[in-house]
Amino acid sequence: MTEPTALCDITVLTTTVASEAEARQLVQQVLQARLAACVQVEPITAYFRWQGAQQEDREFRLVCKTAPRALHPLLALVRAHHPYVLPQLVVQTLQGSAEYADWVDAQVAHPVVSA
Repeated sequence: MTEPTALCDITVLTTTVASEAEARQLVQQVLQARLAACVQVEPITAYFRWQGAQQEDREFRLVCKTAPRALHPLLALVRAHHPYVLPQLVVQTLQGSAEYADWVDAQVAHPVVSA
């Protein structure tokens, strides 16, 4: 019997924006800052209540895969550049293969520690 593959934590931040152009802009800011290894963008339809009325909007979901250590800087960047007044910022910790988690970690910048 073989041992199961080791699993490691990967942090995922999910948000949505209204257009593909907004998605692309936010993705570029995240990747240029090296705060996520990968950002997947998918079109969705969102149904929700906003300001007392039921809404239906086409949106783009961004799924940012990052190292746990980069979560707070990633949240700060997304908040600062997000086009929505109240952005969806949902964080999950997922388990991934050790090899994939190592790749994610290697792609994310290590914070500079000042003396």
